[in-house]
Amino acid sequence: MIATMILVLFVLATFPCYFQLLVESQTPLGYLGQWQLLQASIGISAMHMQLLHNDKVIMFDRTDFGPSNLPLPYGHCRVDPYDKALTTDCTAHSLLYDIATNSFRPLMVQTDTWCSSASVLPNGTLVQTGGFNDGERNIRMFTPCWDETCDWIEFPGYLSQRRWYATNQILPDGRVIVVGGRRQFNYEFYPKNQNNNSPIHLSFLQETSDPNDENNLYPFLHLLPDGNLFIFANTRSVLFDYNQNRVIKEFPPIPGNDPRNYPSSGSSILLPLDENKDYIEAEIMVCGGAPRSSFEGALQGNYMQALSTCGRLKVTDQNPTWVMEEMPLARVMGDMILLPNDEVVIINGVSLGTAGWEHGRGPVVTPVLFRPYENIGSPWRFSIMPPASRPRLYHSSAVLLKDGRVLVGGSNPHVFYNFTEVEYPTDLSLEAFSPPYLSPMVDQVRPNINYMTSAILGYRVFSYITFTVTRYTSASEVSVRIIAPSFTTHSFGMNQRMVVLKMVGVTQVNVDTYYATIVGPSTAQIAPPGYYMLFVVHAGIPSSGLWVQVQ
Repeated sequence: MIATMILVLFVLATFPCYFQLLVESQTPLGYLGQWQLLQASIGISAMHMQLLHNDKVIMFDRTDFGPSNLPLPYGHCRVDPYDKALTTDCTAHSLLYDIATNSFRPLMVQTDTWCSSASVLPNGTLVQTGGFNDGERNIRMFTPCWDETCDWIEFPGYLSQRRWYATNQILPDGRVIVVGGRRQFNYEFYPKNQNNNSPIHLSFLQETSDPNDENNLYPFLHLLPDGNLFIFANTRSVLFDYNQNRVIKEFPPIPGNDPRNYPSSGSSILLPLDENKDYIEAEIMVCGGAPRSSFEGALQGNYMQALSTCGRLKVTDQNPTWVMEEMPLARVMGDMILLPNDEVVIINGVSLGTAGWEHGRGPVVTPVLFRPYENIGSPWRFSIMPPASRPRLYHSSAVLLKDGRVLVGGSNPHVFYNFTEVEYPTDLSLEAFSPPYLSPMVDQVRPNINYMTSAILGYRVFSYITFTVTRYTSASEVSVRIIAPSFTTHSFGMNQRMVVLKMVGVTQVNVDTYYATIVGPSTAQIAPPGYYMLFVVHAGIPSSGLWVQVQ
Protein backbone atom coordinates (compact mmCIF):
# COMPACT_ATOMS: atom_id res chain seq x y z
CA MET A 1 0.00 0.00 0.00
CA ILE A 2 2.78 2.43 0.91
CA ALA A 3 4.67 1.55 -2.27
CA THR A 4 1.58 2.28 -4.36
CA MET A 5 1.08 5.64 -2.67
CA ILE A 6 4.71 6.56 -3.39
CA LEU A 7 4.23 5.68 -7.05
CA VAL A 8 1.07 7.78 -7.25
CA LEU A 9 2.86 10.76 -5.68
CA PHE A 10 5.78 10.29 -8.06
CA VAL A 11 3.54 10.39 -11.13
CA LEU A 12 1.54 13.32 -9.74
CA ALA A 13 4.67 15.40 -9.13
CA THR A 14 6.52 14.38 -12.26
CA PHE A 15 3.69 14.39 -14.78
CA PRO A 16 0.97 16.67 -13.31
CA CYS A 17 -0.49 17.62 -16.69
CA TYR A 18 -1.79 14.15 -17.40
CA PHE A 19 -2.23 12.64 -13.94
CA GLN A 20 -5.99 13.14 -14.29
CA LEU A 21 -5.84 11.25 -17.59
CA LEU A 22 -4.30 8.26 -15.83
CA VAL A 23 -6.99 8.31 -13.17
CA GLU A 24 -9.76 8.48 -15.76
CA SER A 25 -8.33 5.63 -17.80
CA GLN A 26 -7.52 3.52 -14.71
CA THR A 27 -4.01 2.97 -16.11
CA PRO A 28 -1.91 0.88 -13.70
CA LEU A 29 0.89 2.81 -12.06
CA GLY A 30 4.30 1.33 -11.48
CA TYR A 31 6.62 2.25 -14.35
CA LEU A 32 9.66 3.98 -12.90
CA GLY A 33 12.04 3.10 -15.69
CA GLN A 34 13.07 -0.23 -17.11
CA TRP A 35 16.22 -2.14 -18.05
CA GLN A 36 16.65 -4.35 -21.12
CA LEU A 37 19.58 -6.64 -21.90
CA LEU A 38 20.39 -6.12 -25.58
CA GLN A 39 23.47 -8.28 -25.99
CA ALA A 40 24.99 -10.70 -23.50
CA SER A 41 28.32 -10.12 -25.23
CA ILE A 42 29.51 -7.82 -27.97
CA GLY A 43 33.02 -9.20 -27.64
CA ILE A 44 34.69 -6.00 -26.43
CA SER A 45 34.27 -3.72 -23.44
CA ALA A 46 32.48 -0.50 -24.46
CA MET A 47 35.08 1.82 -22.99
CA HIS A 48 34.43 4.60 -25.56
CA MET A 49 31.06 5.19 -27.23
CA GLN A 50 29.64 7.59 -29.87
CA LEU A 51 26.19 7.67 -31.49
CA LEU A 52 26.33 8.54 -35.21
CA HIS A 53 23.64 10.22 -37.30
CA ASN A 54 22.77 6.99 -39.15
CA ASP A 55 21.66 5.44 -35.84
CA LYS A 56 24.78 3.34 -35.50
CA VAL A 57 26.95 3.45 -32.37
CA ILE A 58 30.69 3.09 -32.67
CA MET A 59 32.45 1.55 -29.66
CA PHE A 60 36.03 0.65 -28.87
CA ASP A 61 38.30 -0.27 -25.98
CA ARG A 62 42.09 -0.68 -26.33
CA THR A 63 44.42 -2.83 -28.38
CA ASP A 64 47.08 -3.68 -25.82
CA PHE A 65 45.47 -6.05 -23.35
CA GLY A 66 45.21 -9.26 -25.30
CA PRO A 67 42.66 -10.84 -27.63
CA SER A 68 39.03 -9.77 -27.35
CA ASN A 69 36.03 -12.07 -27.77
CA LEU A 70 35.17 -10.57 -31.18
CA PRO A 71 37.13 -12.06 -34.10
CA LEU A 72 38.01 -10.01 -37.13
CA PRO A 73 36.81 -11.33 -40.51
CA TYR A 74 38.76 -14.34 -41.72
CA GLY A 75 42.21 -13.41 -42.93
CA HIS A 76 42.24 -10.02 -41.20
CA CYS A 77 44.76 -9.47 -38.43
CA ARG A 78 46.35 -6.41 -36.91
CA VAL A 79 50.12 -6.60 -36.99
CA ASP A 80 51.73 -4.17 -34.56
CA PRO A 81 55.35 -4.69 -33.47
CA TYR A 82 54.90 -2.01 -30.79
CA ASP A 83 51.88 -3.61 -29.10
CA LYS A 84 52.46 -4.44 -25.44
CA ALA A 85 50.34 -7.62 -25.49
CA LEU A 86 50.13 -9.15 -28.99
CA THR A 87 52.18 -8.23 -32.04
CA THR A 88 49.68 -10.13 -34.18
CA ASP A 89 46.05 -9.86 -33.12
CA CYS A 90 43.20 -11.35 -35.16
CA THR A 91 40.48 -10.01 -32.84
CA ALA A 92 38.64 -6.70 -32.98
CA HIS A 93 38.87 -3.90 -30.44
CA SER A 94 36.21 -1.74 -32.08
CA LEU A 95 32.75 -2.38 -33.49
CA LEU A 96 29.76 -0.74 -35.11
CA TYR A 97 26.40 -1.40 -33.43
CA ASP A 98 23.12 -1.07 -35.35
CA ILE A 99 20.33 0.07 -33.05
CA ALA A 100 17.41 -0.99 -35.27
CA THR A 101 18.53 -4.59 -35.74
CA ASN A 102 20.41 -4.99 -32.44
CA SER A 103 23.38 -6.33 -34.38
CA PHE A 104 27.04 -5.40 -34.68
CA ARG A 105 30.09 -5.96 -36.83
CA PRO A 106 33.81 -5.72 -36.03
CA LEU A 107 36.01 -2.80 -37.03
CA MET A 108 39.78 -2.61 -37.28
CA VAL A 109 41.83 -0.11 -35.30
CA GLN A 110 45.54 -0.20 -35.99
CA THR A 111 47.00 1.48 -32.89
CA ASP A 112 46.11 1.82 -29.23
CA THR A 113 43.00 3.91 -28.47
CA TRP A 114 43.11 3.54 -24.67
CA CYS A 115 41.90 6.69 -22.87
CA SER A 116 41.49 8.72 -26.05
CA SER A 117 39.06 11.47 -27.06
CA ALA A 118 36.84 12.39 -30.01
CA SER A 119 34.40 14.81 -31.65
CA VAL A 120 32.02 14.61 -34.59
CA LEU A 121 32.70 17.06 -37.42
CA PRO A 122 29.87 19.10 -38.99
CA ASN A 123 29.66 16.58 -41.86
CA GLY A 124 29.08 13.70 -39.42
CA THR A 125 32.57 12.18 -39.57
CA LEU A 126 33.97 11.07 -36.24
CA VAL A 127 37.49 12.36 -35.56
CA GLN A 128 39.15 10.34 -32.82
CA THR A 129 42.34 11.63 -31.25
CA GLY A 130 45.26 10.12 -29.38
CA GLY A 131 45.43 7.18 -27.04
CA PHE A 132 48.30 5.25 -25.54
CA ASN A 133 51.65 3.91 -26.70
CA ASP A 134 51.85 3.92 -30.53
CA GLY A 135 48.43 5.60 -30.79
CA GLU A 136 49.16 8.63 -28.64
CA ARG A 137 49.80 11.10 -31.54
CA ASN A 138 47.48 9.53 -34.09
CA ILE A 139 44.05 10.55 -35.27
CA ARG A 140 41.50 8.14 -36.69
CA MET A 141 38.45 9.00 -38.76
CA PHE A 142 35.23 7.10 -39.29
CA THR A 143 32.51 8.20 -41.69
CA PRO A 144 29.03 6.84 -40.79
CA CYS A 145 28.16 3.81 -42.89
CA TRP A 146 27.11 0.18 -42.63
CA ASP A 147 28.83 -1.18 -45.71
CA GLU A 148 31.25 -4.00 -44.90
CA THR A 149 34.04 -2.22 -46.76
CA CYS A 150 34.12 0.92 -44.60
CA ASP A 151 36.31 1.10 -41.54
CA TRP A 152 38.60 3.34 -39.53
CA ILE A 153 41.13 5.42 -41.46
CA GLU A 154 44.22 6.27 -39.45
CA PHE A 155 46.62 9.22 -39.76
CA PRO A 156 49.82 8.48 -37.83
CA GLY A 157 51.67 11.29 -36.09
CA TYR A 158 49.10 13.96 -36.94
CA LEU A 159 48.98 15.41 -33.42
CA SER A 160 51.78 17.65 -32.21
CA GLN A 161 51.82 16.07 -28.73
CA ARG A 162 50.81 12.80 -27.11
CA ARG A 163 47.12 12.99 -26.19
CA TRP A 164 46.34 10.48 -23.46
CA TYR A 165 43.37 11.48 -21.21
CA ALA A 166 42.74 14.63 -23.28
CA THR A 167 39.33 16.24 -23.90
CA ASN A 168 37.82 17.44 -27.19
CA GLN A 169 35.21 20.10 -27.97
CA ILE A 170 33.69 21.01 -31.32
CA LEU A 171 33.92 24.77 -31.96
CA PRO A 172 31.61 27.25 -33.74
CA ASP A 173 33.78 27.28 -36.86
CA GLY A 174 33.75 23.48 -37.14
CA ARG A 175 37.24 22.95 -35.80
CA VAL A 176 37.96 20.68 -32.84
CA ILE A 177 40.06 21.81 -29.88
CA VAL A 178 42.03 19.05 -28.11
CA VAL A 179 42.95 20.05 -24.56
CA GLY A 180 45.45 18.51 -22.17
CA GLY A 181 46.33 14.91 -21.52
CA ARG A 182 48.82 13.33 -19.17
CA ARG A 183 51.74 15.75 -18.67
CA GLN A 184 50.42 17.92 -21.51
CA PHE A 185 49.72 21.42 -20.29
CA ASN A 186 48.70 22.68 -23.71
CA TYR A 187 46.13 22.37 -26.47
CA GLU A 188 45.93 22.13 -30.26
CA PHE A 189 43.34 22.06 -33.04
CA TYR A 190 42.01 19.78 -35.72
CA PRO A 191 42.41 20.61 -38.54
CA LYS A 192 45.81 21.92 -37.54
CA ASN A 193 46.97 25.36 -38.46
CA GLN A 194 49.17 24.89 -41.50
CA ASN A 195 51.24 27.94 -40.60
CA ASN A 196 51.89 26.93 -37.00
CA ASN A 197 51.30 23.43 -35.68
CA SER A 198 52.99 24.01 -32.33
CA PRO A 199 50.99 23.22 -29.19
CA ILE A 200 49.74 26.24 -27.28
CA HIS A 201 50.68 26.34 -23.60
CA LEU A 202 47.87 26.58 -21.05
CA SER A 203 49.31 27.33 -17.61
CA PHE A 204 45.96 26.58 -15.95
CA LEU A 205 46.49 22.86 -16.64
CA GLN A 206 49.92 22.95 -15.07
CA GLU A 207 48.63 24.81 -12.03
CA THR A 208 45.85 22.27 -11.43
CA SER A 209 48.05 19.19 -11.78
CA ASP A 210 49.07 17.50 -8.52
CA PRO A 211 52.56 15.99 -8.01
CA ASN A 212 51.49 12.76 -9.73
CA ASP A 213 50.03 14.62 -12.72
CA GLU A 214 46.57 13.42 -11.70
CA ASN A 215 43.14 14.96 -11.00
CA ASN A 216 43.19 17.30 -13.99
CA LEU A 217 43.06 14.58 -16.65
CA TYR A 218 40.05 14.52 -18.96
CA PRO A 219 39.29 18.17 -18.00
CA PHE A 220 35.63 19.14 -18.32
CA LEU A 221 35.13 21.36 -21.38
CA HIS A 222 31.94 23.19 -22.32
CA LEU A 223 31.43 25.70 -25.12
CA LEU A 224 29.51 28.70 -23.77
CA PRO A 225 27.02 30.95 -25.63
CA ASP A 226 29.60 33.75 -25.89
CA GLY A 227 31.96 31.44 -27.77
CA ASN A 228 34.45 31.02 -24.94
CA LEU A 229 35.25 27.77 -23.16
CA PHE A 230 34.50 26.72 -19.61
CA ILE A 231 37.37 24.49 -18.44
CA PHE A 232 37.23 22.63 -15.12
CA ALA A 233 40.27 20.77 -13.77
CA ASN A 234 40.80 19.33 -10.29
CA THR A 235 38.80 21.85 -8.19
CA ARG A 236 39.25 24.99 -10.28
CA SER A 237 37.59 26.37 -13.38
CA VAL A 238 38.13 29.24 -15.80
CA LEU A 239 36.49 31.11 -18.64
CA PHE A 240 38.96 30.72 -21.50
CA ASP A 241 39.28 32.58 -24.80
CA TYR A 242 41.02 30.05 -27.05
CA ASN A 243 41.29 32.55 -29.90
CA GLN A 244 43.43 34.91 -27.83
CA ASN A 245 44.91 32.21 -25.58
CA ARG A 246 43.93 34.01 -22.41
CA VAL A 247 41.99 33.27 -19.27
CA ILE A 248 39.21 35.88 -19.05
CA LYS A 249 38.01 34.93 -15.59
CA GLU A 250 38.71 32.39 -12.89
CA PHE A 251 35.65 31.11 -11.06
CA PRO A 252 35.61 30.24 -7.36
CA PRO A 253 36.92 26.73 -6.58
CA ILE A 254 34.22 24.15 -6.07
CA PRO A 255 33.62 23.89 -2.29
CA GLY A 256 35.14 20.99 -0.41
CA ASN A 257 38.59 20.98 -2.00
CA ASP A 258 38.00 17.50 -3.43
CA PRO A 259 39.01 16.87 -7.06
CA ARG A 260 36.43 15.93 -9.65
CA ASN A 261 38.50 14.89 -12.69
CA TYR A 262 40.26 11.61 -13.45
CA PRO A 263 41.02 9.56 -11.43
CA SER A 264 38.57 11.13 -8.99
CA SER A 265 36.18 10.96 -11.97
CA GLY A 266 33.07 12.94 -11.25
CA SER A 267 31.00 14.05 -14.22
CA SER A 268 29.86 17.36 -15.69
CA ILE A 269 27.19 18.72 -18.00
CA LEU A 270 26.13 22.05 -19.46
CA LEU A 271 22.43 22.38 -18.61
CA PRO A 272 20.06 23.16 -21.53
CA LEU A 273 20.40 26.52 -23.28
CA ASP A 274 16.98 28.09 -23.81
CA GLU A 275 16.55 30.36 -26.85
CA ASN A 276 13.10 31.45 -25.63
CA LYS A 277 14.66 33.62 -22.93
CA ASP A 278 15.68 37.21 -23.48
CA TYR A 279 19.07 36.39 -22.03
CA ILE A 280 20.49 32.90 -22.44
CA GLU A 281 21.88 31.59 -19.19
CA ALA A 282 24.62 28.98 -19.11
CA GLU A 283 24.82 26.78 -16.05
CA ILE A 284 27.40 24.07 -15.41
CA MET A 285 26.75 21.09 -13.17
CA VAL A 286 29.47 18.88 -11.65
CA CYS A 287 28.45 15.80 -9.65
CA GLY A 288 30.20 13.08 -7.73
CA GLY A 289 33.86 12.18 -7.65
CA ALA A 290 36.26 10.92 -5.00
CA PRO A 291 37.99 12.62 -2.07
CA ARG A 292 41.55 13.75 -2.42
CA SER A 293 44.03 10.89 -1.82
CA SER A 294 41.45 8.26 -2.83
CA PHE A 295 43.75 6.90 -5.51
CA GLU A 296 46.63 6.48 -3.09
CA GLY A 297 44.26 4.95 -0.52
CA ALA A 298 42.93 2.40 -3.00
CA LEU A 299 46.48 1.30 -3.75
CA GLN A 300 46.73 0.33 -0.05
CA GLY A 301 43.32 -1.38 -0.02
CA ASN A 302 41.56 1.58 1.61
CA TYR A 303 38.50 2.41 -0.50
CA MET A 304 37.22 5.81 0.59
CA GLN A 305 33.57 6.86 0.35
CA ALA A 306 32.78 8.59 -2.93
CA LEU A 307 31.45 12.15 -3.00
CA SER A 308 27.71 12.71 -2.79
CA THR A 309 27.75 16.41 -3.68
CA CYS A 310 26.69 18.22 -6.84
CA GLY A 311 27.76 21.75 -7.61
CA ARG A 312 26.00 24.16 -9.97
CA LEU A 313 27.63 27.29 -11.33
CA LYS A 314 25.73 29.85 -13.40
CA VAL A 315 28.72 31.06 -15.38
CA THR A 316 26.81 33.83 -17.15
CA ASP A 317 26.17 35.62 -13.83
CA GLN A 318 28.36 38.64 -13.14
CA ASN A 319 29.70 37.09 -9.94
CA PRO A 320 28.90 33.39 -10.12
CA THR A 321 29.15 31.18 -7.05
CA TRP A 322 28.74 27.45 -6.63
CA VAL A 323 25.43 26.18 -5.28
CA MET A 324 25.95 22.81 -3.61
CA GLU A 325 23.45 20.05 -2.92
CA GLU A 326 23.44 16.36 -1.99
CA MET A 327 22.70 13.48 -4.32
CA PRO A 328 20.79 10.57 -2.75
CA LEU A 329 23.69 8.23 -3.60
CA ALA A 330 27.42 8.89 -3.42
CA ARG A 331 29.03 8.06 -6.74
CA VAL A 332 32.36 8.08 -8.54
CA MET A 333 32.71 7.17 -12.24
CA GLY A 334 29.05 8.04 -12.88
CA ASP A 335 27.89 9.25 -16.32
CA MET A 336 25.55 12.24 -16.59
CA ILE A 337 23.26 12.16 -19.62
CA LEU A 338 20.95 14.99 -20.73
CA LEU A 339 17.46 13.66 -21.44
CA PRO A 340 15.13 15.38 -23.92
CA ASN A 341 12.61 16.46 -21.24
CA ASP A 342 15.19 18.55 -19.28
CA GLU A 343 15.94 15.75 -16.84
CA VAL A 344 19.42 14.36 -16.25
CA VAL A 345 20.14 10.71 -15.57
CA ILE A 346 23.18 9.86 -13.45
CA ILE A 347 24.16 6.27 -14.17
CA ASN A 348 27.00 3.72 -13.66
CA GLY A 349 29.85 3.97 -11.15
CA VAL A 350 30.78 2.91 -7.62
CA SER A 351 30.32 4.22 -4.09
CA LEU A 352 33.83 3.44 -2.83
CA GLY A 353 37.30 4.07 -4.18
CA THR A 354 38.20 5.77 -7.42
CA ALA A 355 38.88 5.20 -11.10
CA GLY A 356 41.72 2.95 -12.13
CA TRP A 357 42.52 -0.74 -12.19
CA GLU A 358 40.97 -2.55 -9.19
CA HIS A 359 40.43 0.79 -7.41
CA GLY A 360 36.61 0.76 -7.18
CA ARG A 361 34.24 -1.10 -4.88
CA GLY A 362 30.54 -0.97 -4.05
CA PRO A 363 28.92 -0.72 -7.51
CA VAL A 364 26.05 1.77 -7.73
CA VAL A 365 23.62 -0.06 -10.00
CA THR A 366 20.67 2.30 -9.46
CA PRO A 367 20.38 5.30 -11.78
CA VAL A 368 19.20 8.61 -10.36
CA LEU A 369 17.02 11.12 -12.20
CA PHE A 370 17.85 14.76 -11.49
CA ARG A 371 15.29 17.48 -12.27
CA PRO A 372 17.01 20.89 -12.42
CA TYR A 373 13.67 22.72 -12.69
CA GLU A 374 12.60 21.51 -9.23
CA ASN A 375 13.63 23.62 -6.24
CA ILE A 376 16.63 22.55 -4.21
CA GLY A 377 15.37 20.46 -1.31
CA SER A 378 12.25 19.32 -3.17
CA PRO A 379 11.58 15.60 -2.70
CA TRP A 380 11.21 15.40 -6.50
CA ARG A 381 14.62 16.96 -7.18
CA PHE A 382 16.24 13.49 -7.30
CA SER A 383 14.51 10.15 -7.87
CA ILE A 384 16.08 6.71 -7.59
CA MET A 385 15.32 4.43 -10.55
CA PRO A 386 15.16 0.61 -10.74
CA PRO A 387 18.53 -1.11 -10.40
CA ALA A 388 20.47 -2.65 -13.24
CA SER A 389 21.38 -6.32 -13.04
CA ARG A 390 25.06 -5.66 -13.83
CA PRO A 391 27.68 -3.49 -12.15
CA ARG A 392 29.34 -0.89 -14.36
CA LEU A 393 32.67 0.17 -12.94
CA TYR A 394 35.84 1.51 -14.51
CA HIS A 395 35.65 1.84 -18.30
CA SER A 396 31.87 1.83 -18.57
CA SER A 397 29.98 4.35 -20.71
CA ALA A 398 26.49 5.55 -21.63
CA VAL A 399 24.87 7.57 -24.45
CA LEU A 400 21.38 8.84 -25.27
CA LEU A 401 19.66 7.22 -28.26
CA LYS A 402 17.19 8.82 -30.65
CA ASP A 403 14.32 6.73 -29.27
CA GLY A 404 14.91 8.18 -25.79
CA ARG A 405 16.62 5.17 -24.24
CA VAL A 406 20.08 5.32 -22.67
CA LEU A 407 22.54 2.79 -24.06
CA VAL A 408 24.93 1.42 -21.41
CA GLY A 409 27.97 -0.80 -21.84
CA GLY A 410 31.45 -1.63 -20.63
CA SER A 411 33.13 -2.35 -17.30
CA ASN A 412 36.70 -3.49 -17.33
CA PRO A 413 37.88 -2.77 -13.78
CA HIS A 414 41.23 -4.51 -14.17
CA VAL A 415 43.96 -5.01 -16.75
CA PHE A 416 43.17 -7.52 -19.53
CA TYR A 417 39.95 -9.37 -20.32
CA ASN A 418 39.56 -11.17 -16.98
CA PHE A 419 36.35 -13.17 -16.62
CA THR A 420 37.26 -15.39 -13.67
CA GLU A 421 39.07 -15.13 -10.34
CA VAL A 422 38.38 -11.40 -10.04
CA GLU A 423 35.77 -9.64 -7.95
CA TYR A 424 34.27 -7.74 -10.89
CA PRO A 425 34.85 -9.55 -14.20
CA THR A 426 35.18 -7.73 -17.49
CA ASP A 427 31.67 -7.08 -18.80
CA LEU A 428 31.06 -7.32 -22.54
CA SER A 429 27.28 -6.88 -22.40
CA LEU A 430 25.13 -4.09 -23.75
CA GLU A 431 21.97 -2.82 -22.01
CA ALA A 432 19.40 -0.08 -22.47
CA PHE A 433 17.73 1.92 -19.72
CA SER A 434 14.28 3.32 -20.52
CA PRO A 435 13.46 6.40 -18.40
CA PRO A 436 9.93 6.84 -16.99
CA TYR A 437 8.87 9.03 -19.93
CA LEU A 438 8.89 5.90 -22.13
CA SER A 439 6.13 4.30 -20.05
CA PRO A 440 3.15 3.15 -22.17
CA MET A 441 0.86 4.80 -19.62
CA VAL A 442 1.80 8.25 -20.98
CA ASP A 443 1.38 7.39 -24.67
CA GLN A 444 -1.76 9.54 -24.95
CA VAL A 445 0.24 12.70 -24.32
CA ARG A 446 3.32 11.57 -26.25
CA PRO A 447 3.83 13.61 -29.45
CA ASN A 448 4.73 11.85 -32.69
CA ILE A 449 6.57 13.85 -35.33
CA ASN A 450 4.96 13.46 -38.77
CA TYR A 451 6.79 16.02 -40.87
CA MET A 452 9.47 18.69 -40.73
CA THR A 453 10.11 21.35 -43.35
CA SER A 454 13.68 20.22 -43.88
CA ALA A 455 16.33 18.04 -42.30
CA ILE A 456 18.56 21.11 -42.52
CA LEU A 457 18.13 23.48 -39.58
CA GLY A 458 19.53 26.85 -40.59
CA TYR A 459 20.67 29.55 -38.21
CA ARG A 460 17.77 31.91 -37.47
CA VAL A 461 15.71 30.17 -40.19
CA PHE A 462 12.02 29.39 -39.57
CA SER A 463 10.99 25.72 -39.71
CA TYR A 464 7.67 23.93 -39.34
CA ILE A 465 7.02 20.64 -37.61
CA THR A 466 3.75 18.74 -37.63
CA PHE A 467 3.04 16.28 -34.85
CA THR A 468 0.12 14.25 -33.59
CA VAL A 469 -0.91 13.68 -30.01
CA THR A 470 -3.99 11.90 -28.66
CA ARG A 471 -4.50 14.03 -25.56
CA TYR A 472 -3.33 17.62 -26.12
CA THR A 473 -2.86 19.92 -23.13
CA SER A 474 -1.79 23.39 -24.27
CA ALA A 475 0.74 25.26 -26.40
CA SER A 476 2.60 26.27 -23.25
CA GLU A 477 3.34 22.57 -22.70
CA VAL A 478 5.05 22.16 -26.11
CA SER A 479 8.72 22.75 -26.78
CA VAL A 480 11.26 21.68 -29.39
CA ARG A 481 14.87 20.99 -28.54
CA ILE A 482 17.98 19.63 -30.22
CA ILE A 483 20.61 17.44 -28.55
CA ALA A 484 24.16 16.88 -29.78
CA PRO A 485 25.17 13.26 -29.15
CA SER A 486 28.18 12.88 -26.89
CA PHE A 487 31.43 11.01 -27.18
CA THR A 488 31.39 9.31 -23.79
CA THR A 489 34.36 7.86 -21.99
CA HIS A 490 35.66 7.90 -18.42
CA SER A 491 32.47 9.48 -17.00
CA PHE A 492 32.36 12.51 -19.30
CA GLY A 493 30.22 13.09 -22.38
CA MET A 494 32.32 15.32 -24.63
CA ASN A 495 30.33 17.73 -26.84
CA GLN A 496 27.03 16.83 -25.14
CA ARG A 497 24.66 19.77 -25.52
CA MET A 498 20.96 20.64 -25.55
CA VAL A 499 19.40 23.76 -27.05
CA VAL A 500 15.71 24.60 -26.56
CA LEU A 501 14.72 26.25 -29.85
CA LYS A 502 12.75 29.47 -30.01
CA MET A 503 9.06 28.65 -30.35
CA VAL A 504 6.92 31.03 -32.41
CA GLY A 505 3.65 29.20 -31.88
CA VAL A 506 1.60 26.02 -32.10
CA THR A 507 -1.46 25.74 -34.37
CA GLN A 508 -4.07 22.98 -34.46
CA VAL A 509 -4.57 21.42 -37.91
CA ASN A 510 -7.28 18.87 -37.10
CA VAL A 511 -8.56 16.84 -34.18
CA ASP A 512 -5.16 15.40 -33.19
CA THR A 513 -2.60 17.10 -35.44
CA TYR A 514 -0.68 20.29 -34.70
CA TYR A 515 2.14 22.20 -36.24
CA ALA A 516 4.79 24.13 -34.43
CA THR A 517 6.75 27.04 -35.85
CA ILE A 518 10.32 27.21 -34.58
CA VAL A 519 13.44 29.22 -35.31
CA GLY A 520 16.85 27.67 -35.89
CA PRO A 521 19.66 28.35 -33.42
CA SER A 522 20.64 32.01 -33.27
CA THR A 523 24.41 31.47 -33.41
CA ALA A 524 27.04 28.79 -33.95
CA GLN A 525 28.29 29.58 -30.45
CA ILE A 526 25.00 28.31 -29.05
CA ALA A 527 24.77 25.34 -31.42
CA PRO A 528 27.94 24.50 -33.38
CA PRO A 529 27.31 23.11 -36.88
CA GLY A 530 26.67 19.41 -37.09
CA TYR A 531 24.09 16.68 -36.55
CA TYR A 532 21.61 16.86 -33.67
CA MET A 533 18.64 14.82 -32.49
CA LEU A 534 15.48 16.95 -32.55
CA PHE A 535 12.68 16.17 -30.09
CA VAL A 536 9.20 17.58 -29.61
CA VAL A 537 8.27 17.57 -25.91
CA HIS A 538 4.64 17.81 -24.81
CA ALA A 539 3.56 17.85 -21.16
CA GLY A 540 7.02 16.67 -20.15
CA ILE A 541 6.97 13.67 -22.51
CA PRO A 542 9.33 13.61 -25.53
CA SER A 543 8.70 12.24 -28.96
CA SER A 544 11.17 9.96 -30.63
CA GLY A 545 13.97 12.01 -32.10
CA LEU A 546 14.60 13.15 -35.66
CA TRP A 547 18.07 13.77 -37.06
CA VAL A 548 18.67 17.32 -38.29
CA GLN A 549 21.82 19.01 -39.50
CA VAL A 550 22.50 22.47 -38.13
CA GLN A 551 24.35 24.60 -40.67
